Amino acid sequence: MIQSNGRPSPATSAVPRRAATSNGNGSHAAHSRPGLTRAQIQRLAEFRFQMRRFLSFSSIAAEGAGLRAQQYQLLQCVCGMPDELDPTIANVAARMLLKHNSAVELVDRTIDQGLLRRSPDPTDHRRILLRITAQGESLLDSLANHHIRELEETGPELLRALRRLLLTKMEPAAEEAPAKARARK
Repeated sequence: MIQSNGRPSPATSAVPRRAATSNGNGSHAAHSRPGLTRAQIQRLAEFRFQMRRFLSFSSIAAEGAGLRAQQYQLLQCVCGMPDELDPTIANVAARMLLKHNSAVELVDRTIDQGLLRRSPDPTDHRRILLRITAQGESLLDSLANHHIRELEETGPELLRALRRLLLTKMEPAAEEAPAKARARK
């Protein structure tokens, strides 16, 4: 269960916290990394959590509409392809970070559901373009609106986590500032 602050409830935490072990300089040995503080790692972890929380929402929303998450992403990719790129399987694979054969299988499954179609490129009949069907467009519109509403609600937390992460290198972590000041004296 997630609390209002976005963290798992202590009662539902699957893994107990380890006892803190200090490495002698006040930081935790399990979290020490060259050049990174524990606070920086925590900020990175918080940002990852916020991203995963949105991706989990996206997956559940797609499944609720009868799609796999990747099929929703495919519809979004084809419809939202940059103007300078054609919606080919090769471009879809590159934009979705998939292997070509995986993209072909995903396209085939989505075509079988009537959400996409292949059509010859009018300027080069050797090439095949992907086109979204009316049914696919309707489904994409509904899901995209649902995603926008979710981002309007949870986006500020995601942005806050990203901002804190990006500012990490510019500002010393709060717990380090007093220690550095004492070391200079």
